[in-house]
Amino acid sequence: MLLIRHKFYTERGYCLNIDKYKKNLKTEIVAGVTSFFAISYIIIINPLILADAGIPVDFSIFATIIISVIGCLLIGFWADAPLVITPGMGVNALFTYTVVGSMGFNWREALAISMAASIIFAFVACSRLSVFFADNIPKSLKCGITAGIGLFLVEIGLEKGGLIVRGTNSLVALAPLQNAALLTIFGLLLSLALYLRKVNGCFFIAIVITSIIGIVMGMDSSLPVNVDLGRLSAYGSVVWQMDFSAVLSFRFWLAVFSMAMLLIFDTMGILEGLLPNKDKFKKSFAGTSIISILSSIFGTSPAIAAAESAAGITSGGRGGMTAITAGIMFFLSLFFVPFLAYVPQAAVAPVIIITGMIMLNQLKNVDFADFTEWFPAFMMVIMIPLSGSVSAGMAFGFVLFPLLKIFVGKARQVNSLIYILGFLFLLDLFFNSSK
Repeated sequence: MLLIRHKFYTERGYCLNIDKYKKNLKTEIVAGVTSFFAISYIIIINPLILADAGIPVDFSIFATIIISVIGCLLIGFWADAPLVITPGMGVNALFTYTVVGSMGFNWREALAISMAASIIFAFVACSRLSVFFADNIPKSLKCGITAGIGLFLVEIGLEKGGLIVRGTNSLVALAPLQNAALLTIFGLLLSLALYLRKVNGCFFIAIVITSIIGIVMGMDSSLPVNVDLGRLSAYGSVVWQMDFSAVLSFRFWLAVFSMAMLLIFDTMGILEGLLPNKDKFKKSFAGTSIISILSSIFGTSPAIAAAESAAGITSGGRGGMTAITAGIMFFLSLFFVPFLAYVPQAAVAPVIIITGMIMLNQLKNVDFADFTEWFPAFMMVIMIPLSGSVSAGMAFGFVLFPLLKIFVGKARQVNSLIYILGFLFLLDLFFNSSK
């Protein structure tokens, strides 16, 4: 009877190969741990960036961890994809330095803007519009956004690491090579050495070693607040704090538009580049959009799929267990939060710099033989850091792209979506520059 039943399930593909299952499970778990250590620096860096927007650092740490746990578990169980979901680098820069810094919103209003943008993102991701956007947004513009944010992060990292300061005769100038700058240079060289040698958790290891040296040097922590796990009970003060008081203003929806476009294009590019099984794109795209909505509720910038998921995928991760394992690792990291009080800013600045440089790698996908393709993308790369605004930089690219095509008689090659987005970004640019 057992033989007959075994034959029945085998013929229909129901038979579970125990040895293969165990092997795959081990590979998935190792991949999940690898992905976690590759992105673990986000636990420190995301709160540091959001602190510039006014969100309390200790609560921001909890928010970063909690939304990462939820995101990884959801994407693992529902989409069965080997992706790590965390607050996105680049999106947090838009949240802090554009929405709050340039446009003048407070962090509660920025959370409301994030939620509205994430709802638009979810509408696109859960409908046929996802395919429409994927097919009709030029690759050069998508790559330009990623690269421009990357250069912006490099600038932020250099500033936080004490390597550059505001210049008297120029926009920026080289800072005196004092203790903080020297520690940043050491951390940068160490991070690069470990990264190039493909050491798992290279950035995490570099942060730990650089922090220890910083403590020996007597340097102050970059997190001069109480980050004790006991503070978790007070974390509710940043939960559900969205302020929609400005929802009827024109600038509110301009900010929503900019963030929604970034969420859509950034996530789309990451998923297209990372997913080993493209059949999982739709659920992964939709699942990420749902997590980005929840991010606002939990008090942090939108969470998206992390590019560092590539570390786990390269290690053999192919299914949801990779993401689930990463989620469990994020949960366990809660118990190590008190140690973050000893991390100096010079220890995390190198990781911000290298992350930005890696994002610049997207420029290799731009057609530099076609001026009308690379010039708008390059204007994005230059204007995002120079203007200190992600939305302003995006505006230059989306406005210039259709104009240059018109100048060379290729107006019909530009689809209507680009003309609409170009017009909306032009309004965004004029409104923000007139403040």
